[in-house]
Amino acid sequence: MFENLQDKLDRAFKVLKGQGSITEINVAETMKEIRKALLDADVNYKTAKSFTDEVKEKALGLNVLTAVSPGQLLTKVMNDELTALMGGEVTELDLKTNPTIILIAGLNGAGKTTFTGKLANFLKSKGKKPLLVAGDVYRPAAIDQLQILGEQIGVPVYANVASKDPVAIAMEGIAEGKKQNNNVIIIDTAGRLAIDEQMMDEIAAVKESTKPHEILFVVDAMTGQDAVNTAKAFNDRLDFTGVVLTKLDGDTRGGAALSIKSVVNKPIKFIGTGEKMEALDVFYPERMASRILGMGDVVSLVERAQEQFDEKEAAELQKKIRKNKFDFNDFYNQIQQIKKMGNMKDLMGMIPGVGKMMKNVDIEDDAFKNVEAIIQSMTKYERENPDSIQQSRRLRIANGSGNKVEEVTKLIKQFEDMRKVMKQFSNPAAAARMMKNMPKMPQGRM
Repeated sequence: MFENLQDKLDRAFKVLKGQGSITEINVAETMKEIRKALLDADVNYKTAKSFTDEVKEKALGLNVLTAVSPGQLLTKVMNDELTALMGGEVTELDLKTNPTIILIAGLNGAGKTTFTGKLANFLKSKGKKPLLVAGDVYRPAAIDQLQILGEQIGVPVYANVASKDPVAIAMEGIAEGKKQNNNVIIIDTAGRLAIDEQMMDEIAAVKESTKPHEILFVVDAMTGQDAVNTAKAFNDRLDFTGVVLTKLDGDTRGGAALSIKSVVNKPIKFIGTGEKMEALDVFYPERMASRILGMGDVVSLVERAQEQFDEKEAAELQKKIRKNKFDFNDFYNQIQQIKKMGNMKDLMGMIPGVGKMMKNVDIEDDAFKNVEAIIQSMTKYERENPDSIQQSRRLRIANGSGNKVEEVTKLIKQFEDMRKVMKQFSNPAAAARMMKNMPKMPQGRM
């Protein structure tokens, strides 16, 4: 995500490295590079120009902070202005009404139906009782897709395959939702490959009849400026309440995320970063700004971890670690929870400084495949008693998992090392002694 933009912004900041202060000349040169970086990222031209003008003015105005290096100063200003450009503060869904009716709009191919399922899954995890309404009467697979997603996440779907009237289906779905006491009703609608008058008239009629509390416009982030233009056309007719950017994990430019708020003046509410039903994040402008500047996003990383890790399980695990009883079953369960948190490269990018290091490293989604195969080839006794896995057992495990004996031995060694470290850190006094004895990092300027 945003790799190209990060690289170009890094190069722009290098103009100020080694400079004693910010001047009209060096900041103008830096802004020129930043503007080019934004345009290359497919950011709207007017947005890019007004943004760099604002950053330049703020940077020159803050140049009195002599204790801060020019590069650090500009990074701070950029972070603040990028946050403001993308909306400033998080904008959450309005779910006060019971039932809350949410209308989903967008072109075909943007990931509209998939997002509809993701949103239902997200709201269900927050304690809501959603109902999905299959309102796309033109795309043959749309109803089937929504029903499959509903079954996958355990959310009911209302569909009327005999009807071709999207307004009637939407109203029937709302009536069904009220009858079943669903407190959120999410209506998927038909799209087209391009904007046309018939589609706009149809979705406007659905809006008029259903009186939705939220209208979310779903747009493919990879289409760049086209995404912004499409959003403007839909907003002119629907006056939607928020934007959803999908496929953001496949867009290394990020122009849509940076331009859309300034062009349509509507907040980005969610971003999709993968195909899994859990791959949906609330959009936080400040966190995204930090990620664009390569500063990571620890808060989102912690939140994702908290969603997957149960407090009771964590307490039990802590006891096992203290008693040195952490086994391969526990290790396997931890891997499954980490996988649920999302794409591994995306997770690594949330750690400050690691994102830049990982940009040329290809981490596949099945990065744990070999480890899982080795653990699955162990017997129940072996998983519960790692110390019992001697050479003959390792050979059988290697053959069963399709790996070499050396790979099995390597995993067991890494597991033992990890277990020792975990046991030491579970004891606060021992952890403090370890930290105290660690060599100090050399101090340096950013």
